[in-house]
Amino acid sequence: MKNNIYIGGILMISLFLFQCKQTSNTGFGKVEVISPDDNQISPKKVSLGKKLFFDNRLSVNNEVSCASCHLPELAFTDGKIVSEGVEGRKTERNSPSLLNAGFLPTVMFDAHLPNLEQQVIVPIQEHVEMDMNMVDLIEKLRLIDEYQSAAKEIFNREFDAYVLTRAISAFERTLISMNSPFDQYFYEGNETAINESQKRGWKLFSEKLYCTQCHPAPHFTTYQAINNGLYADYSADEGRFRIHHDSTDIGKFKVPSLRNIEITAPYMHDGSFKSLKQVIKHYQVGGNQHINKDNRIVPFDITEQQEIDLLNFLVSLTDTSYMTEYR
Repeated sequence: MKNNIYIGGILMISLFLFQCKQTSNTGFGKVEVISPDDNQISPKKVSLGKKLFFDNRLSVNNEVSCASCHLPELAFTDGKIVSEGVEGRKTERNSPSLLNAGFLPTVMFDAHLPNLEQQVIVPIQEHVEMDMNMVDLIEKLRLIDEYQSAAKEIFNREFDAYVLTRAISAFERTLISMNSPFDQYFYEGNETAINESQKRGWKLFSEKLYCTQCHPAPHFTTYQAINNGLYADYSADEGRFRIHHDSTDIGKFKVPSLRNIEITAPYMHDGSFKSLKQVIKHYQVGGNQHINKDNRIVPFDITEQQEIDLLNFLVSLTDTSYMTEYR
């Protein structure tokens, strides 16, 4: 088991390094997500995307921006059970972190959209989120001289949906958080970066329990959609099933990264757990029984001290160095 985890970790790190190039300081050295061929990152494009991300005018009533559900200080989540859109309308799901979103092979809890460019459109047009017709939005934003001028300078075209989606997704790809105390300890060899309890927690996480099967380093996610036994009945939200109507997808949601988990409560796709202790308890009892529950999720026993160590390890995955841009 230990050897399998080690080998799996090496493969994941190799994949991570293959996908990155030199630019941002992290526990892995200087890295940056590689952009799609049709949306290479540039400072001006990122600057435009950042302004759009924080602009309430993207919503129908000028009250909600992308940042309303993705606050920098909360690792680009919102701290709510489920997010709120225009006029206080409730979404179905908890807001996921956007940190390290550039590494995502698929986007959304259903793991069905292939890139960030396509994802940008979803909340803008969704009735319970920003509720904005794209045609109306483009007409609205073209009247803003700053945006129209930037579109012509950066993209050599009028401000349109292409400019909107490429600029925001380029900005999102700069949101990197990979320099936690754990990274400094595990990848840079700094023995004092984490304490003894956190080291014990990592050993428990990676060698005794099955945690790394779904949350392997370096991203602490497999990016796959699985059923984690959260419910015995998923009729309220059937997960990935709603995409392809495949019964084997009922209750499957993408495995979230554990990076910055300390500051992204509440947890699960529906925000049903308020604390990490509740999350651990869920897995400790092996979840609820469902025909699609992943067979890796089985009950386990840990002592009170081991639970403390595990919680302390999870805290070691917090990296808020990105906040220098938002203070």
